Amino acid sequence: MADDAITITVRIMGREYTVSCPPEEHETLVASAELLNERMSAIRRRGKALGTERIAVMAALNLARELIAGGGSAEDSAARERASERIKQLRLDIDSTIARHS
Repeated sequence: MADDAITITVRIMGREYTVSCPPEEHETLVASAELLNERMSAIRRRGKALGTERIAVMAALNLARELIAGGGSAEDSAARERASERIKQLRLDIDSTIARHS
């Protein structure tokens, strides 16, 4: 990791993980952790008592399948991720503006 890497803590299924990344990848890493947390939590809620490792593998397989089935290249995936991040940021900005004016 480069010297300018930052360290962040993400929470996935109630557990905290400390991860280093370049500053410009911070938002994408946080969004990725949120997506993974959502997917893993959904798998856990669906039924059988599965261990965390098995839930993580199931979530990874589902995400990989979606990426491949989408027919997109890694570049397409990155563009979709950036668009998704921008939409999330716009939602936060809108919520913040509404809260200030309520």
